[in-house]
Amino acid sequence: MNNKYYISSSEYRKIWCSYLSDSVPHGPCVSGVYFWEKEYDSSGEIEYDLAKCFACDFWPPPAASWKDRCHLWPKSHIVSEIVKNGCHLVAIGHTSGHHVHNEWRISFSLAEHKLVRAMNHCQFLTYGLLKLFLKEIINNDNAISTGDKLLCSYHMKTAVFWVAQRNTIPHWCPQNLLECFWVCFKLILKWVYEGVCPNFFIPQNNMFLSKVHGEAQLQLFIRLYGLYEKGLAFLLNSPSIRSCIINVLHNPHLSICTDEHTLISETEFDIQLLGELDTHDAISLYIPNLKYCMKFLHIIEQMMGSPRLTQYQVLMLQKFTTSVLQQTVFIIDRETYIHKNKLRYRANKISCYMLKLAAKFGCISDMMYIAMYYYKTLRFMEALSIIEIIKAKLTQPYVIHRYVDTELYTEAVGGQSWSTKMRQAVAGDIILYNGIHNITELIPEQQSAPQRHWNYLFVPPFVLLYMLEILCYRHVDTRRVQTALDDLQTLVHDDQGQFTPLLSRDISWQILGICQQVTGNLQAALDSYQQSLRQRPFHKIQTATEMRIQRTSH
Repeated sequence: MNNKYYISSSEYRKIWCSYLSDSVPHGPCVSGVYFWEKEYDSSGEIEYDLAKCFACDFWPPPAASWKDRCHLWPKSHIVSEIVKNGCHLVAIGHTSGHHVHNEWRISFSLAEHKLVRAMNHCQFLTYGLLKLFLKEIINNDNAISTGDKLLCSYHMKTAVFWVAQRNTIPHWCPQNLLECFWVCFKLILKWVYEGVCPNFFIPQNNMFLSKVHGEAQLQLFIRLYGLYEKGLAFLLNSPSIRSCIINVLHNPHLSICTDEHTLISETEFDIQLLGELDTHDAISLYIPNLKYCMKFLHIIEQMMGSPRLTQYQVLMLQKFTTSVLQQTVFIIDRETYIHKNKLRYRANKISCYMLKLAAKFGCISDMMYIAMYYYKTLRFMEALSIIEIIKAKLTQPYVIHRYVDTELYTEAVGGQSWSTKMRQAVAGDIILYNGIHNITELIPEQQSAPQRHWNYLFVPPFVLLYMLEILCYRHVDTRRVQTALDDLQTLVHDDQGQFTPLLSRDISWQILGICQQVTGNLQAALDSYQQSLRQRPFHKIQTATEMRIQRTSH
């Protein structure tokens, strides 16, 4: 338009939504259900809400007055850091405007993360109490559909922000927790009565404008005012809160005492953080060709010199660097073929250096890419040597797979930086992007369904380790093939989810079948392929499985 290029928010959202099957638009996000191991959730499902956004380097003019309001909370250095880091733009327009398909919304999510971190312990507990109140009291009615839930977690967070900034509560401490909750609750009740919930950064933006009005607003106010009349006793209707406060409510001489160190252990936090990091890395970074490799490496080089990186950003940058270097090596192998021995030797040497460098940045399982490259370039003894090192590291009891001995983990790496923990005590799934063929034997699986929403295979590290061991021993020591095959078979048959999670069962059985087939045990391979078809089809490899069954049967 007007000789300029614009990015349509609705088209951008539609394309982003198309990458994730069974997802639906939800504001600027796409929402859906991600199937995971039942140990993490009783239903075996995790709801997700994902938004792709653009970073904006400057603080938006409509929010210029915000920093002038920050006299007591947050502290001035946090305000300066928030303003300096700018904001984000998310793909959604104003529903009542004329440019709803092209407009983008300013998002202060990064600033809000910093504000939540700036909360003291009691403020954070109050926020958690408000979220439980919302989930288990306000929105727990089965008659209320998702679309009828007028209040959300964002409104709760906004209430805590405003109360903290206005210094409405002089003493935020655990003994005053219920009083802090009550002040925030009354503010939300006032907002519903007036039909105005001011955005914390741009107060003239009313966050109730599109939903909380008319009859819906009246019914919500009546419901909230009914709770107000009951007093704090209404919190007893929340199963999560009831056991914590029932004695306090019945005895006003008692107070709530909390120990923030018991909220979540260092190990639990590390598992959540590093698991999130692996998922983010997998979803976000696929490199199609060498041009993009160079572009990403240049971006990483520029970011490395930034003095403003947080510890978490440094960790994320390490993961990105690891993934870029790994993909670059296999893309070079795919896109170039050098006839001269001297040049081929030099290219191989550089590739090995890049993979070893990536292993220094990444976690233990990232060493597996070195073994894959050695196998792909027919250096079977070197691959087996690396496999032995990986095996020794992976079998340490303090290594995080999905479960970990918390005492040994704390003893081994407790108190150290996240970067150190990732390098020494974390083993993630091996990510094989479908456009890059790391292992020839898995090409049919990578080509099985190229249009699906996943663009990669997640392979458990021990499954891939045993597979490479079997493939390499076939060429150098056939006597040891059966031992490795027995180890793989025991793992896939008997593991209870510690090393082969539920969502990786289809590819794990498939790999066992491939290894049985290449070693000549066709009937066992056929059984494994059929087992693969019976698993949850997370990787959508059924086409490859059926092809292998057909070939094995003949």
